[in-house]
Amino acid sequence: MKTNSLAAWILAVRPYSLGASIIPVATGSALAYTDGKFQFVPALLCLLFAVLMQCTANLVNDLCDFIKGADQPDRLGPDRAFAKGYITMPAMKRGILSFTLAAAVIGCGALGWVVAHNTLIYGGWELLAVGVACILFAYIYTAGPWALAYHALGDVAVVLFFGLVPAFFTYYIQTGSWSYEVILAATACGLVIDTMLWVNNFRDRVEDARCGKRTLVVLLGETVGRWGYLVLGTAATLLCLAFLANERWWAALLPLVYWILCFACWRKIVRIDHGDELNVCLGETARNMLLFGVLLTAGILLG
Repeated sequence: MKTNSLAAWILAVRPYSLGASIIPVATGSALAYTDGKFQFVPALLCLLFAVLMQCTANLVNDLCDFIKGADQPDRLGPDRAFAKGYITMPAMKRGILSFTLAAAVIGCGALGWVVAHNTLIYGGWELLAVGVACILFAYIYTAGPWALAYHALGDVAVVLFFGLVPAFFTYYIQTGSWSYEVILAATACGLVIDTMLWVNNFRDRVEDARCGKRTLVVLLGETVGRWGYLVLGTAATLLCLAFLANERWWAALLPLVYWILCFACWRKIVRIDHGDELNVCLGETARNMLLFGVLLTAGILLG
């Protein structure tokens, strides 16, 4: 692969994982739509901000995992662009800065829209703090002396910043309010998205322990690691059943299809147990994650 080529950058931002930033925005917007308050422009801005921030986080992760020794030549997971030498250090730093600035511009656009339309209680300036927190998370997830992913906080961070924050604030920007339903949907999305991190960490448990990356799988052991994936998917599905309280039958029942595929993938993870064959399960998890987002979004819209 040519150094610093478009193909190298596409590999670096990990397109297969970007459903993680799309799903919570879609569910938050779907809830805003059923409440009769959907706004296309802020929904689009939230989507662009979420995708750009995930690309930033992926690039920072690519760089810092290599620097910290987590990405060695014997890495079991998919190729990392920087570790493979497909992107040079100066180019990677410029890329991270460019994605960060692009996200900041989009975030300012969302803030400007909110201020112009005066839709929020506090004038919209609270979004500035949220945007700064998102940018900070993209960096400290793997960068810095106390990176979250290296101190067993990666899963908490994913549920928070790939579930609760994007879904809740997508809904909040459009409606100016919140509801327990958006908290349910946001948490369910975060748990499902965390299954991608979990299968990665289960696959890399030996290498992570060797380089001092203390994930929950490393800290809690292989037995918990084998069950954690299923627990996350099951918890997300059960949360969706709470939509029955408002007679949102489709939103409650359609995600059950996801659980069937989640269970099948979990059985495969347990059977394979270790090695790069688990990358097949990573691909299936990305597919199942997208399916969950489609099913929950469709279920919300169907009522």
